[in-house]
Amino acid sequence: MKRHRWRFDPTRDEPFEISRSGIDMFIKCPACFWMKIVKGIKFPGMPGFLLNTATDTLLKKDFDKYRAIGKPHPLMEKHGLGHLVPYNHEDFETWTKSLQLGLRTDFEEQNLIVGGGLDDVWHNPETNEIHIVDYKSTASAKNEEGDGLKKVVLEGAYKEGYKRQMDIYSWIMRRNGFNVSKDCYFVYVNGDQHFEDGMLLGNPDKGKMMFDVQLIKYISDDSWVTNTLADLKSCLLQDTCPEHSQSGYGPKGDKPCENFVLFEGMRENKLI
Repeated sequence: MKRHRWRFDPTRDEPFEISRSGIDMFIKCPACFWMKIVKGIKFPGMPGFLLNTATDTLLKKDFDKYRAIGKPHPLMEKHGLGHLVPYNHEDFETWTKSLQLGLRTDFEEQNLIVGGGLDDVWHNPETNEIHIVDYKSTASAKNEEGDGLKKVVLEGAYKEGYKRQMDIYSWIMRRNGFNVSKDCYFVYVNGDQHFEDGMLLGNPDKGKMMFDVQLIKYISDDSWVTNTLADLKSCLLQDTCPEHSQSGYGPKGDKPCENFVLFEGMRENKLI
């Protein structure tokens, strides 16, 4: 079957493929989502965060070593999770391929294929439960005492998207028949730019950056996903553009959609 993706065509019978990031775009601003997916309008893109991709790749290598031998990683043991192991499922590598929607489910109710790409899955061999895991990178400021890095917390407008990511992946895995725990984990690496003497230490041809590592538990809730997908499909079938979101943007989540601000500024200056 020919794939129906990127731009929605209501005349096609094939299920439309929607990624986890596409769902998040709809939640943040239905107007931008509709203009991109229905009308094919291309908004200016952000450059790829290749350093983040590099830390994801290295973390996967760390956990893959223990995935191969069926033992918990020392980080898991340190945080009281020695009863878990990195999941060595036959489809695991497929699940990690985000561009191909390697992790997916057919959502026949709305004629959608919903998918994305996992970073990791941890498994409890005793209960056969699985835990969704995501790798994240940042570089925070000093803490108030000035003797360490500020701890990462799951607060702030853009981190709500991280939580929704966990919810969606949990929902997909449940639909694929897995026993999914509500306990999800973020492996957060926090680059230290304050308490190291530099990068080019010892070998001028090699640089080394040190990271603090945190394991943050998140209790997932996928109860919102089904209704949101119904709203998303209704949006795709609209003939007219929805309204732009008036909140949800900026560090505090109290700003309107950036494209709304841009379009309004252009109208005020009679540029459109």
